Amino acid sequence: MLITLDDLVPELLARAAKTKRLIVAIAGPPGAGKSTVATTLCAAINARDPVAAAVVPMDGFHLDNAILDARNLRKRKGSPPTFDCAGFEVLLKRLRDISEDVVIPLFDRKLDLARAGAGIVKAGQRILLVEGNYLLLNQPPWDRLAPLFDVTIFLDVDRIELENRLVQRWLGFGYNVGSAQQRALSNDMPNAELVVEESRPADFTISN
Repeated sequence: MLITLDDLVPELLARAAKTKRLIVAIAGPPGAGKSTVATTLCAAINARDPVAAAVVPMDGFHLDNAILDARNLRKRKGSPPTFDCAGFEVLLKRLRDISEDVVIPLFDRKLDLARAGAGIVKAGQRILLVEGNYLLLNQPPWDRLAPLFDVTIFLDVDRIELENRLVQRWLGFGYNVGSAQQRALSNDMPNAELVVEESRPADFTISN
């Protein structure tokens, strides 16, 4: 079902009123704008119900570069095997318990590493906006996450627009045009195509 961000806010608030904690998956390919949508949605929800929502990024479960080097996966950083899916699954199960604060890891793009204990989901936050590429991926072990989400959202972006955004991302990190294009086309776009082709249908789709 296609939906706008404006319409999604009252929809999530209505659903959250019927449960102790609503866990929302916001999935989509790299460059789709998941972090921006999650942050915008969180701010809009909290404007109506202060401190009700929090963002939980999947990127905090990136494997460290030293591990990727040992596994010869550095060039594929951001692909499914470069994340700790099992650890992420454990976190999602912990987040079902609303009785206590839960510490979460966050990914630092400038440092290019995950920082343990960098964020906190508070006990009173009733709507958790979980964002990441592979939340709806219909392949093991990612398919084990399916029952852990109450609502699923997929961000739909034109392929050419995705490619342009991904190139611009690498240019923003100081790469020249050739290197930025190579990074985008050799790793990011194959990951994006996997997400688009192998993700389960979502409850809601946002054209972003």
